[in-house]
Amino acid sequence: MKQLQIFLFSTICLLGTGSLWACSVIYYIDEVTGKIYVVNNEDYFYDAEAYLQIQPRTKKKLARIWYGWDDFAQGGVNEAGLFFDGAVTPQQKRPVGYSGPKGNFGDRILANCKTVEEAIAYLESEKLALDNAHMMFGDCFGNAKVVEWINGMRTIVSIKENRLVMTNFNLSDTPHDAISCPRFLAIDKELVRLQNLETPVDFKMVANAGAKALQTPRKTAEGREGGTLYTSFIDITDMKLILVYKLDNSKMTQLDLKAAFKKGKKRKIPLE
Repeated sequence: MKQLQIFLFSTICLLGTGSLWACSVIYYIDEVTGKIYVVNNEDYFYDAEAYLQIQPRTKKKLARIWYGWDDFAQGGVNEAGLFFDGAVTPQQKRPVGYSGPKGNFGDRILANCKTVEEAIAYLESEKLALDNAHMMFGDCFGNAKVVEWINGMRTIVSIKENRLVMTNFNLSDTPHDAISCPRFLAIDKELVRLQNLETPVDFKMVANAGAKALQTPRKTAEGREGGTLYTSFIDITDMKLILVYKLDNSKMTQLDLKAAFKKGKKRKIPLE
Protein backbone atom coordinates (compact mmCIF):
# COMPACT_ATOMS: atom_id res chain seq x y z
CA MET A 1 0.00 0.00 0.00
CA LYS A 2 2.95 2.34 0.56
CA GLN A 3 3.77 1.96 -3.14
CA LEU A 4 0.28 3.13 -4.03
CA GLN A 5 0.68 6.20 -1.82
CA ILE A 6 3.94 7.20 -3.49
CA PHE A 7 2.40 6.59 -6.88
CA LEU A 8 -0.59 8.83 -6.23
CA PHE A 9 1.58 11.69 -5.08
CA SER A 10 3.89 11.50 -8.06
CA THR A 11 1.46 11.14 -10.96
CA ILE A 12 -0.98 14.00 -10.49
CA CYS A 13 -1.67 15.76 -13.76
CA LEU A 14 -2.12 19.52 -13.65
CA LEU A 15 -5.56 19.67 -15.23
CA GLY A 16 -6.64 22.59 -13.11
CA THR A 17 -8.50 24.59 -15.74
CA GLY A 18 -11.63 22.45 -16.05
CA SER A 19 -14.95 22.79 -14.29
CA LEU A 20 -15.18 22.08 -10.58
CA TRP A 21 -18.09 19.83 -11.52
CA ALA A 22 -15.79 17.71 -13.68
CA CYS A 23 -15.52 14.04 -12.71
CA SER A 24 -13.98 10.94 -14.24
CA VAL A 25 -14.89 7.27 -13.80
CA ILE A 26 -13.15 4.09 -14.99
CA TYR A 27 -14.34 0.48 -15.07
CA TYR A 28 -11.53 -1.84 -16.14
CA ILE A 29 -11.18 -5.62 -16.54
CA ASP A 30 -7.67 -7.06 -16.57
CA GLU A 31 -7.69 -9.42 -19.54
CA VAL A 32 -5.03 -11.67 -18.01
CA THR A 33 -6.43 -12.23 -14.50
CA GLY A 34 -10.07 -11.22 -15.04
CA LYS A 35 -9.90 -8.87 -12.05
CA ILE A 36 -12.16 -5.83 -12.12
CA TYR A 37 -11.10 -2.38 -10.94
CA VAL A 38 -12.95 0.92 -10.63
CA VAL A 39 -11.52 4.42 -10.20
CA ASN A 40 -13.51 7.60 -9.58
CA ASN A 41 -12.30 11.19 -9.25
CA GLU A 42 -14.97 13.28 -7.53
CA ASP A 43 -14.29 16.90 -8.46
CA TYR A 44 -16.18 19.41 -6.37
CA PHE A 45 -15.89 22.25 -3.85
CA TYR A 46 -13.62 21.52 -0.90
CA ASP A 47 -16.09 22.80 1.69
CA ALA A 48 -18.43 19.86 1.06
CA GLU A 49 -18.61 17.67 4.18
CA ALA A 50 -17.96 14.37 2.39
CA TYR A 51 -18.03 10.99 4.08
CA LEU A 52 -18.22 7.24 3.55
CA GLN A 53 -21.42 5.53 4.67
CA ILE A 54 -21.60 1.80 5.41
CA GLN A 55 -25.10 0.34 5.47
CA PRO A 56 -25.49 -3.22 6.84
CA ARG A 57 -27.42 -6.07 5.27
CA THR A 58 -31.03 -6.58 6.34
CA LYS A 59 -33.59 -9.22 5.37
CA LYS A 60 -34.52 -7.25 2.28
CA LYS A 61 -31.55 -4.96 1.64
CA LEU A 62 -27.96 -5.61 0.56
CA ALA A 63 -24.98 -4.35 2.52
CA ARG A 64 -23.35 -1.41 0.74
CA ILE A 65 -20.93 1.46 1.08
CA TRP A 66 -21.31 4.80 -0.61
CA TYR A 67 -19.46 8.09 -0.69
CA GLY A 68 -20.98 11.54 -0.93
CA TRP A 69 -22.41 14.29 1.27
CA ASP A 70 -25.74 15.67 2.54
CA ASP A 71 -27.22 12.16 2.83
CA PHE A 72 -26.82 11.60 -0.90
CA ALA A 73 -24.74 8.83 -2.49
CA GLN A 74 -22.54 10.18 -5.26
CA GLY A 75 -21.28 6.64 -5.91
CA GLY A 76 -20.59 3.35 -4.20
CA VAL A 77 -20.56 -0.46 -4.28
CA ASN A 78 -22.55 -3.21 -2.57
CA GLU A 79 -21.79 -6.70 -1.28
CA ALA A 80 -22.93 -8.24 -4.58
CA GLY A 81 -20.21 -6.33 -6.42
CA LEU A 82 -22.49 -3.78 -8.10
CA PHE A 83 -20.89 -0.36 -8.51
CA PHE A 84 -22.31 2.96 -9.64
CA ASP A 85 -21.19 6.54 -10.07
CA GLY A 86 -22.35 9.64 -11.92
CA ALA A 87 -20.94 12.66 -13.73
CA VAL A 88 -22.40 15.96 -14.85
CA THR A 89 -23.21 16.42 -18.57
CA PRO A 90 -24.71 19.24 -20.64
CA GLN A 91 -28.37 19.94 -19.92
CA GLN A 92 -30.79 17.59 -21.67
CA LYS A 93 -34.52 16.99 -21.92
CA ARG A 94 -35.94 14.16 -19.81
CA PRO A 95 -38.17 11.52 -21.44
CA VAL A 96 -41.88 12.24 -21.11
CA GLY A 97 -43.28 10.78 -17.92
CA TYR A 98 -39.91 10.62 -16.13
CA SER A 99 -38.73 12.76 -13.22
CA GLY A 100 -35.49 13.57 -11.43
CA PRO A 101 -34.13 11.69 -8.42
CA LYS A 102 -36.03 11.77 -5.16
CA GLY A 103 -34.19 11.16 -1.91
CA ASN A 104 -31.06 9.03 -1.81
CA PHE A 105 -31.75 7.02 -4.95
CA GLY A 106 -28.14 5.82 -5.23
CA ASP A 107 -28.42 4.13 -1.86
CA ARG A 108 -31.71 2.54 -2.94
CA ILE A 109 -30.10 1.11 -6.07
CA LEU A 110 -27.24 -0.43 -4.09
CA ALA A 111 -29.66 -1.77 -1.49
CA ASN A 112 -31.89 -3.51 -4.02
CA CYS A 113 -29.82 -4.48 -7.09
CA LYS A 114 -27.10 -7.07 -7.70
CA THR A 115 -26.28 -6.57 -11.37
CA VAL A 116 -26.08 -3.84 -13.99
CA GLU A 117 -29.27 -5.04 -15.64
CA GLU A 118 -31.14 -4.99 -12.34
CA ALA A 119 -29.93 -1.44 -11.66
CA ILE A 120 -31.11 -0.19 -15.06
CA ALA A 121 -34.45 -1.94 -14.55
CA TYR A 122 -34.72 -0.26 -11.14
CA LEU A 123 -34.27 3.17 -12.74
CA GLU A 124 -37.09 2.31 -15.13
CA SER A 125 -39.33 1.08 -12.31
CA GLU A 126 -38.97 4.48 -10.62
CA LYS A 127 -39.35 6.32 -13.94
CA LEU A 128 -36.14 8.15 -13.09
CA ALA A 129 -34.08 10.14 -15.58
CA LEU A 130 -31.36 12.75 -15.15
CA ASP A 131 -31.35 15.93 -17.21
CA ASN A 132 -27.80 17.07 -16.42
CA ALA A 133 -25.80 13.89 -15.74
CA HIS A 134 -25.18 10.31 -16.77
CA MET A 135 -24.58 7.21 -14.67
CA MET A 136 -22.18 4.29 -14.90
CA PHE A 137 -23.05 0.86 -13.52
CA GLY A 138 -20.58 -2.01 -13.32
CA ASP A 139 -20.76 -5.42 -11.67
CA CYS A 140 -18.55 -8.33 -10.69
CA PHE A 141 -19.57 -10.29 -13.80
CA GLY A 142 -17.70 -7.99 -16.20
CA ASN A 143 -20.75 -6.04 -17.33
CA ALA A 144 -20.63 -2.24 -17.35
CA LYS A 145 -22.89 0.36 -18.93
CA VAL A 146 -23.37 4.11 -18.98
CA VAL A 147 -26.97 5.31 -18.97
CA GLU A 148 -27.65 8.66 -20.62
CA TRP A 149 -30.75 10.66 -21.47
CA ILE A 150 -30.40 12.52 -24.78
CA ASN A 151 -33.11 14.69 -26.32
CA GLY A 152 -35.84 13.00 -24.33
CA MET A 153 -34.61 9.46 -25.03
CA ARG A 154 -32.70 6.98 -22.89
CA THR A 155 -29.50 5.64 -24.44
CA ILE A 156 -27.09 3.03 -23.12
CA VAL A 157 -23.37 2.72 -23.84
CA SER A 158 -21.91 -0.72 -23.10
CA ILE A 159 -18.37 -1.70 -22.22
CA LYS A 160 -16.15 -2.42 -25.22
CA GLU A 161 -13.22 -4.76 -25.02
CA ASN A 162 -12.15 -4.45 -21.38
CA ARG A 163 -12.89 -0.88 -20.37
CA LEU A 164 -15.48 1.85 -20.01
CA VAL A 165 -14.60 5.48 -19.26
CA MET A 166 -16.97 8.32 -18.41
CA THR A 167 -16.28 12.02 -17.92
CA ASN A 168 -18.55 14.99 -18.66
CA PHE A 169 -19.78 14.61 -22.20
CA ASN A 170 -22.46 12.26 -23.50
CA LEU A 171 -20.77 9.19 -24.95
CA SER A 172 -23.78 8.20 -27.04
CA ASP A 173 -23.94 11.62 -28.65
CA THR A 174 -20.25 12.08 -29.46
CA PRO A 175 -18.33 10.23 -32.20
CA HIS A 176 -15.12 8.77 -30.80
CA ASP A 177 -12.94 10.76 -33.19
CA ALA A 178 -14.66 13.96 -32.03
CA ILE A 179 -13.93 13.52 -28.33
CA SER A 180 -12.08 16.56 -27.04
CA CYS A 181 -12.24 16.12 -23.24
CA PRO A 182 -8.56 16.08 -22.18
CA ARG A 183 -9.30 13.97 -19.09
CA PHE A 184 -11.05 11.28 -21.12
CA LEU A 185 -8.30 11.24 -23.73
CA ALA A 186 -5.54 11.02 -21.10
CA ILE A 187 -7.25 8.15 -19.31
CA ASP A 188 -8.09 6.27 -22.49
CA LYS A 189 -4.53 6.58 -23.80
CA GLU A 190 -3.15 5.08 -20.59
CA LEU A 191 -5.66 2.22 -20.58
CA VAL A 192 -4.78 1.36 -24.18
CA ARG A 193 -1.13 1.30 -23.18
CA LEU A 194 -1.90 -1.08 -20.33
CA GLN A 195 -3.87 -3.36 -22.61
CA ASN A 196 -1.00 -3.54 -25.07
CA LEU A 197 1.40 -4.72 -22.36
CA GLU A 198 -0.13 -8.22 -22.53
CA THR A 199 0.86 -8.77 -18.90
CA PRO A 200 -1.30 -8.66 -15.74
CA VAL A 201 -2.58 -5.18 -14.84
CA ASP A 202 -2.84 -4.54 -11.11
CA PHE A 203 -4.71 -2.12 -8.87
CA LYS A 204 -1.87 0.39 -8.88
CA MET A 205 -1.63 0.51 -12.68
CA VAL A 206 -5.33 1.23 -13.13
CA ALA A 207 -5.09 3.88 -10.41
CA ASN A 208 -2.32 5.43 -12.51
CA ALA A 209 -4.77 5.87 -15.37
CA GLY A 210 -7.23 7.61 -13.07
CA ALA A 211 -4.51 9.91 -11.78
CA LYS A 212 -4.18 11.34 -15.29
CA ALA A 213 -7.40 13.28 -14.67
CA LEU A 214 -6.94 14.64 -11.17
CA GLN A 215 -7.91 18.29 -10.67
CA THR A 216 -5.48 20.33 -8.59
CA PRO A 217 -6.99 22.81 -6.07
CA ARG A 218 -7.95 26.29 -7.20
CA LYS A 219 -10.33 29.05 -6.15
CA THR A 220 -13.30 30.57 -7.90
CA ALA A 221 -13.66 34.32 -8.31
CA GLU A 222 -15.71 34.26 -5.12
CA GLY A 223 -12.86 32.62 -3.22
CA ARG A 224 -14.41 29.15 -2.94
CA GLU A 225 -11.79 26.40 -3.30
CA GLY A 226 -12.33 23.19 -5.21
CA GLY A 227 -10.69 20.42 -7.20
CA THR A 228 -10.57 16.66 -6.78
CA LEU A 229 -12.43 16.29 -3.50
CA TYR A 230 -11.64 12.60 -3.27
CA THR A 231 -10.53 9.68 -5.42
CA SER A 232 -11.94 6.22 -4.79
CA PHE A 233 -10.29 3.00 -5.93
CA ILE A 234 -12.35 -0.20 -5.77
CA ASP A 235 -11.12 -3.72 -6.43
CA ILE A 236 -14.50 -5.30 -7.16
CA THR A 237 -13.08 -8.81 -7.44
CA ASP A 238 -11.43 -8.83 -4.00
CA MET A 239 -13.80 -6.22 -2.50
CA LYS A 240 -11.18 -3.71 -1.37
CA LEU A 241 -11.66 0.04 -1.25
CA ILE A 242 -9.12 2.85 -0.99
CA LEU A 243 -10.18 6.49 -0.84
CA VAL A 244 -7.81 9.47 -0.91
CA TYR A 245 -9.18 12.80 0.29
CA LYS A 246 -8.16 16.11 -1.31
CA LEU A 247 -5.09 14.60 -3.05
CA ASP A 248 -3.47 14.06 0.34
CA ASN A 249 -1.98 10.59 0.88
CA SER A 250 -2.00 11.17 4.63
CA LYS A 251 -5.81 11.29 4.36
CA MET A 252 -6.27 7.79 3.00
CA THR A 253 -9.04 5.41 4.03
CA GLN A 254 -8.56 1.69 3.32
CA LEU A 255 -11.29 -0.90 3.82
CA ASP A 256 -11.69 -4.62 3.38
CA LEU A 257 -15.31 -4.48 2.30
CA LYS A 258 -16.08 -8.13 2.99
CA ALA A 259 -14.94 -7.67 6.58
CA ALA A 260 -16.74 -4.34 6.93
CA PHE A 261 -20.02 -5.79 5.65
CA LYS A 262 -19.66 -8.91 7.80
CA LYS A 263 -19.69 -6.77 10.95
CA GLY A 264 -23.28 -5.85 10.21
CA LYS A 265 -22.93 -2.37 11.64
CA LYS A 266 -23.98 0.98 10.26
CA ARG A 267 -20.99 3.30 10.18
CA LYS A 268 -20.30 6.83 8.98
CA ILE A 269 -16.66 7.66 8.20
CA PRO A 270 -16.05 11.43 7.86
CA LEU A 271 -13.41 12.41 5.33
CA GLU A 272 -10.99 14.86 6.91
